[in-house]
Amino acid sequence: MAQSITNAFVTLFDAEVKQAYQGESTLLGAVRLRQGVQGNTYKFPKLGKGSATARIPQTDVTPLNVTYSQVTASMQDYNAAEYSDIFHQAKVNFDERQELVQVVSKAIGRRMDQLIIDGLNGASSPSTVAKTVVTSGSATASNLNVGKLIAAKKALDAKNVGFDDRHIIVHANNLSGLLGDERAISGDYAAVKALVSGEINTFLGFKFHVLGDRDEGGLPLSTNDRSVFAFHRSAIGMAVNMAQKTEINYVPEKTSFLVNSMFSAGAVAIDDEGIVNITCDES
Repeated sequence: MAQSITNAFVTLFDAEVKQAYQGESTLLGAVRLRQGVQGNTYKFPKLGKGSATARIPQTDVTPLNVTYSQVTASMQDYNAAEYSDIFHQAKVNFDERQELVQVVSKAIGRRMDQLIIDGLNGASSPSTVAKTVVTSGSATASNLNVGKLIAAKKALDAKNVGFDDRHIIVHANNLSGLLGDERAISGDYAAVKALVSGEINTFLGFKFHVLGDRDEGGLPLSTNDRSVFAFHRSAIGMAVNMAQKTEINYVPEKTSFLVNSMFSAGAVAIDDEGIVNITCDES
């Protein structure tokens, strides 16, 4: 009977969703991740800097007086739910379970990505790259180009941000603009992969993450101005209170199974010095 859905099916579906979600989440591997968080908030520690001083014989040492602070990620709860009608299951010629796995896991992955984007966008004082660049003596608004990537790299270099684990999140429209810059696609400057496949994996030390339009919000867009974020992995944190899990229950009134996948997590900018907000004109 429909009510006696086996635990094996629930376990199988949950495992498939987790596997697909982990494979499809775009940004989760680009941030500091803390699993198994207890409570409604998680405080990421932030350690200040110190400067060594010259030693003077027979005098007390001078402490660095390093400052310690914390930034707080607040947990948010989410569901990704859908009904699976038992009559439809008997009529369709595809595996509805596998279809639901893809729908649920992608919804979870997009929402996790959005938490990270919102955390980057919530940084109080990141470095910025304006949408205008100087060309032939005049300032001209532009989409993403090599000049802006160089400016972002310079901003991180100036703050002594580590060269490893640098990432950049761009929209498909921004990638199109970058591919229009000869310096990004010419074999004289970069790998010819950009010419062959029309994609860029890494450039100037940044690992690229390309997103399209998303119902969850995606990268912030104001009129034609898109915010693109370049950052170091340690500059943004994701805390997970409840890892993704799935429940499947039969709802007699719907003659359907309710497949509900849920999680609780929060993201926050840890160190603004490791974040660069690049404004791109997509007009």
